[in-house]
Amino acid sequence: MTDIKKNRKTTIYDLAQLTGISASAVSAILNGSWKKRRISPGRAEQVMRIAEQQGYTVNRQASLLRSRKSGVIGMIVPKYDNRYFGAIVEKFEAMARARGLFPFVTCTSRDPDLELEAARNMLSWQVDWVIATGATQPDKITQLCVQAGVRSLNLDLPGTLAPSVISDNYAGAKALTSRILDNVMRHKGSALPLVFIGGRGSDYNTRERLRGFLDAHSDYRVVVPDACLLPCGYASEKAETALADFCSGPENQLNGLFVNSTISLEGVLRELSRNRTTAQPLPPLGCFDWDPFVTLLNRNIDMVKQDVPKMLEAAFTLIDMDNTTPEIVQIPPLHVKA
Repeated sequence: MTDIKKNRKTTIYDLAQLTGISASAVSAILNGSWKKRRISPGRAEQVMRIAEQQGYTVNRQASLLRSRKSGVIGMIVPKYDNRYFGAIVEKFEAMARARGLFPFVTCTSRDPDLELEAARNMLSWQVDWVIATGATQPDKITQLCVQAGVRSLNLDLPGTLAPSVISDNYAGAKALTSRILDNVMRHKGSALPLVFIGGRGSDYNTRERLRGFLDAHSDYRVVVPDACLLPCGYASEKAETALADFCSGPENQLNGLFVNSTISLEGVLRELSRNRTTAQPLPPLGCFDWDPFVTLLNRNIDMVKQDVPKMLEAAFTLIDMDNTTPEIVQIPPLHVKA
């Protein structure tokens, strides 16, 4: 037997030359499927011994391509900047590890191109599942997964091509709006239109929350002017600017606020504090999101806490059942009084 030159890595073809058998037979021995090829134990032992002597190491990615499952599960998240997505990632990792899976998480900053790049990278590592959380283009991610033969699931924002687990945005928003309107009635003697601020009008969650917001007003026989609808995005700076612009309108009345996330709430509170003294009370407020530190700001803010444990339990139930049927599972959110 002649040693392979040490200035390059040993390949399967080198081992085939050294052992006098075909490269496919060497591959079968190294990946453990040699019994199916009716290769003798003695020959298998010989090849493995020579491979070890030559310093041959199995390529991890190539091995994954030959196996049916990698034991890796991927999650794409849009942001790490609030408790909601942080809680999702923490719960996801714990539940994945409890099932003997390795969690692979990446953040894409709500950038559609980064989402697809992240999905492609996960697929190159042969993940068993891709969970797209709050993705701007969930169906495009699913299409990539289908092409690669990998299962996918949507969390927080739904798609049409894979199962989705989301909060019940409509019912949660309608109930929250009703509570804010009740507070307005207590303070001003009648129900008056609220301002809806934050979120993107193009995404499913914001559309459903707007629908619940408007239907709650309808129940109180209150008409909401178009000027009160401010789905300006999720950045706190955009919420701050949008509220400042609204308040500068001479005909606009700030009776109360429905804020679409704690990120938007940061901008709202900056703008409100700029134009109020500490002695002035905040207008009735509600936020479709939750953070315990809000209690330090004001004890009269109503909040909706999305039920992350139940959302992840529903997601992993679908994964455990290997269920890829496109359907939307809605989890009721929780009401929290700050």
